[in-house]
Amino acid sequence: MTQPVQGRGRFAPSPTGLLHLGNLRTALLAWLFARYSGASFVLRMEDIDRQRTRQGHAEQILADLRWLGLDWDEGPDVGGPFAPYVQSERTALYAEHLERLIAAGDLYPCYCSRTDIAEAASAPHSPLSAAGYPGTCRDPERRERQKQRNPGREPSYRFRITEQHVTSTDDRLRGATAVHLTGPKDDFVVWRADGTAAYQLAVVVDDAMMQVGEVVRGADLYESTPLQLVLFRSFGYRAPRYVHVPLWQNTEGKRLSKRDGSAGIAALQSEGLTPAGVVGMLAASCGLVEDKTECSPRELLAAFSPELLIGAQVGA
Repeated sequence: MTQPVQGRGRFAPSPTGLLHLGNLRTALLAWLFARYSGASFVLRMEDIDRQRTRQGHAEQILADLRWLGLDWDEGPDVGGPFAPYVQSERTALYAEHLERLIAAGDLYPCYCSRTDIAEAASAPHSPLSAAGYPGTCRDPERRERQKQRNPGREPSYRFRITEQHVTSTDDRLRGATAVHLTGPKDDFVVWRADGTAAYQLAVVVDDAMMQVGEVVRGADLYESTPLQLVLFRSFGYRAPRYVHVPLWQNTEGKRLSKRDGSAGIAALQSEGLTPAGVVGMLAASCGLVEDKTECSPRELLAAFSPELLIGAQVGA
């Protein structure tokens, strides 16, 4: 069994867009948690969504993080013992883990399109939410009919949730929460119809193989945690600890997206802000320093402790 190193942390941006303030704050916090524990900090590029990945964004992300004053011990540009650190170069590893799940009987092929699922969810008296799966392909006979309905469509593979899949997410900010996955509506895709690993599978395999012991990431990924814990358990890997930090919001109270170009590094630089000024702004939004403070990540680390965040809400 792969045993993660306690405190070994990572930041895993996706080059589908450039970093905004929320991404930068998460990166800073992930770096602080890892450096505070004296453990390695890993930078992994999650470019598995090839259709949305933009050329040149990965390089710019690395440059922006270095401009901010962050560093990493392992990553796409520096290598390391668990290379490669780019998801698109790790497809053979994901395929190997897919075969393990198939052999264990945990998966079933699914020929449903997004339109099929949406139609089932919107049907009269349907108990499903738009995000739920109707369980069509769980049954072999219905699966065959669905295959015939979508001729030529390659299947995705879904993880079969059973009554045994009750788990607890132990988040360092939110505490322990029991989560009941009831299936089939919770059956989730681990392998896409286009022949690539889905996010849930890729991130679990990467965190396990890279021996990540602690994951600091945005609260938008909190609902993915129970699904990932199911996969960790199925593979026999120990899951990392999680810290889900609230998202940075704009002046309208909405979460920033990668389309918010005004929140990116280039815009901050054009306004004359220095790295120390940006780090201070990010730290102030967490209550780590006073407003208008300027500091480097190293200076911030000297006074940092996880207890400053744990048990308190991280502001926006």
